[in-house]
Amino acid sequence: MSILARPAVATLAAKTMQSVTRLASRRAAGPGSTAAWQARFPEYPHAVTEATVPTSVAPAPVTVYAPPTGTATRPPVHVNFHGGGYVMSMPEIDDALCRFLAVEAGVVVVNVRYVVAPQHPFPAAPTQAYDVVRWVAGHGAEHGWDGGRLTVGGQSAGGGLAAAVARQAHEQSGPPIALQVLHYPPLDLATPGRDKQAAVAKPVLRPWMGEIFDASYVPDVRERAHRLVSPAGAADTADLTGIAPALVITAGHDLLRNEAIRYAERLDAAGALVEHHDVAGADHGYDVKDDEKARLVYALIARHIRRATGAQPPAAS
Repeated sequence: MSILARPAVATLAAKTMQSVTRLASRRAAGPGSTAAWQARFPEYPHAVTEATVPTSVAPAPVTVYAPPTGTATRPPVHVNFHGGGYVMSMPEIDDALCRFLAVEAGVVVVNVRYVVAPQHPFPAAPTQAYDVVRWVAGHGAEHGWDGGRLTVGGQSAGGGLAAAVARQAHEQSGPPIALQVLHYPPLDLATPGRDKQAAVAKPVLRPWMGEIFDASYVPDVRERAHRLVSPAGAADTADLTGIAPALVITAGHDLLRNEAIRYAERLDAAGALVEHHDVAGADHGYDVKDDEKARLVYALIARHIRRATGAQPPAAS
């Protein structure tokens, strides 16, 4: 274990990463700026509204992407959770995905700015994420949405949160979730990053990054085996029969690929795996830079969401 795995050191490193990211996002045309994310996929318009969802943890700001006018009188809802190691607050990174799904899946997309560590360690994020989904299910009609046709999903840490939301819904009798989309998710924090194997010598996600993220998010090593943190870990053996159907997407070179495959196999054994799709030759976070691969995978996600919710397809299809 390196010094970065010590919670105090990880906290300092995580806060430094947060500060650097905030500074980069303020640059009007910088590669990590909000404007840069919104410039991707220009054929999908950036027409959004902002809202705040009350939760038991803290108010959760959300950005709401509406489907094209005339798609449906009361469209289904997809709740999206961004990536960032449970440490970086950067929902804008998923702007292109949210715009794409709103149009191609014909759903309202609620993109959540959830609380992050080390300021809010586990279980704050999965608790808040579940509260947001319950709120959408219970209050969607007030906004013209069909909260009864609900899907959840996320990239990287957001995929881990989507899995945690689906697990809480499974254990607490709702709300019903038609599909969980787990996109290159971390699903086994009980296994240290240094013990994980990638298909390439230098994957995008390095073990030292995992040490910072894991120690910031779950400082107590014993808690990293928790079912809402490590559903692909050896300690979680509960019966998942009846959990929300899942689309699991992995990247061939990703350090997290093997744990996502293990969880896909577990879901399959429970009759809950809709599809496991592996993106060959891709690494963690590939979709934020590779527009060609992103379009193909986003289209796959959209098709699964439409199928799960019965959403109206785009007019051109």
